[in-house]
Amino acid sequence: MTEFETMTYSRKDKIGYITFSRPQSLNAVNDQFETDLHGALLEFDTDDDAWVAIIHGEGRSFCAGADIKQRLSNMSPQERARRERGGNPESYLGRSINWKPVIAAIHGYALGAGMAIAAECDLIVASEDARFGITETRRGLPGGRVWAKVNAFMPSKVVSEMVITGEQMAAQELYRLGLINRLVPTGEHLKAAEELANTVLKTPPLASRAGVRLTRRQWVQPAAEADMYIQALKLHLSEDFKESSQSFVEKRPPEYKAR
Repeated sequence: MTEFETMTYSRKDKIGYITFSRPQSLNAVNDQFETDLHGALLEFDTDDDAWVAIIHGEGRSFCAGADIKQRLSNMSPQERARRERGGNPESYLGRSINWKPVIAAIHGYALGAGMAIAAECDLIVASEDARFGITETRRGLPGGRVWAKVNAFMPSKVVSEMVITGEQMAAQELYRLGLINRLVPTGEHLKAAEELANTVLKTPPLASRAGVRLTRRQWVQPAAEADMYIQALKLHLSEDFKESSQSFVEKRPPEYKAR
């Protein structure tokens, strides 16, 4: 198994496990995390002995979104270039090789990039303490990519509210609206995900993978269209974006100017 800096990939029987391991930062996404996630997903995708994967996080959260201090207040040249040209909406699971099912096991926060990762997964198990949010909006950035992925499975004005306000939503509400497959007591998310994985393993694998390939089509094109729209806005160059990042780091209320 390949060694990654911010996460691990392991396998038990036919279940692959991708475990985020930046618990000190609530598994926030930095440049290395993004590189590692591509690598870990590719390793699972090409591991013939792994038929289903579970993605989960160490510590108190699944993934609390972008690492503000690194990626927003002091973006690397690579991150600046990525924002200039727009992201790849197929970057994680939209362009697979073997189309094997992936289950997200969520606890704590699944915010911003964390919610995007969860939405790309084919099935979601969440504990009752889980909170979801399109927090890009609160950082002065467009949340269109996350919105497009979530809206494919949970089209409602609730998703509109999430992308317009950046407010977080409880797992119970998203379970009611159909985004989450299993809602379980706090601390039971990984066990429930393993039970769901074993249910998947009872299905003929090629038929299951055909279903995965079909359902992922629902969000790939809308995410690509959202990316083309928001790329021209260049909100990462706005004064409000800089103020949001700086105020977060300085732990003070932001003062926005709509420019």
